[in-house]
Amino acid sequence: MKTYQKPATSKLVARFDKMLMELLMSDLKAVKAAKQLNAAA
Repeated sequence: MKTYQKPATSKLVARFDKMLMELLMSDLKAVKAAKQLNAAA
């Protein structure tokens, strides 16, 4: 039973990790864009 449960959990964690990374990258891009706008102003 444990061996059956493990892949599902790791898949969920990998999916969550991917979503988190995408969120962080989009935040980082937004911050960089805001800094560039402030520097240009």
